[in-house]
Amino acid sequence: MAPAVVVVIFTVLEGRLSVLLIERAAEPCQGEWALPGGLLQPNETLDGAASRKLQDETGLTDVFLEQLYSFDATDEGNADIVVAYFALLPAAQARLRRELEWRPAWHTLRDLDALAFENEQILTYARERLRNKLAYTNVAYSFLPRRFTLRELQGVYEAILEEPVDKRNFRRRMVGLGIVQATNETRKEGAHRPARLYEFSS
Repeated sequence: MAPAVVVVIFTVLEGRLSVLLIERAAEPCQGEWALPGGLLQPNETLDGAASRKLQDETGLTDVFLEQLYSFDATDEGNADIVVAYFALLPAAQARLRRELEWRPAWHTLRDLDALAFENEQILTYARERLRNKLAYTNVAYSFLPRRFTLRELQGVYEAILEEPVDKRNFRRRMVGLGIVQATNETRKEGAHRPARLYEFSS
């Protein structure tokens, strides 16, 4: 049997970590929400299948995409193993399919019910991987435009960690360790004075 490939696609929407799910239009699990995925096609690599699913659902290819783990298939029937990937992207760049059947939609992780095929097991693993990567990489760049305010960057960290971050210590760490660097650009936000824009150092 060909393995199945699923992709956990994360973004940050309105300050909350969200995941892209597909409403299944056929059995098994018709009407339930599941992670996007499918069987490996002939002569297709695992990475190729993950990239294909990512592009099918979001229209994007040039974003963070990494193999996550291999799981035993549950009741999907046509596969013995499920190879999971996870992708990170800015919601503003995604162009979700508009079909009414097998429709995709963003769901905040805090509000999720049980998923088809016990996909919550894969989702939990992906969320922990993301949190761990946040501690030793600049992976937060995946959710932001090229230039951003420190407030926007802090919001991404808080969405992933699901807890508030001390503003002063956060900014001192980001700038002091050279993780981000100031640009000459500013952005006007409401009635406040223009905010300095930053970019990642690498």
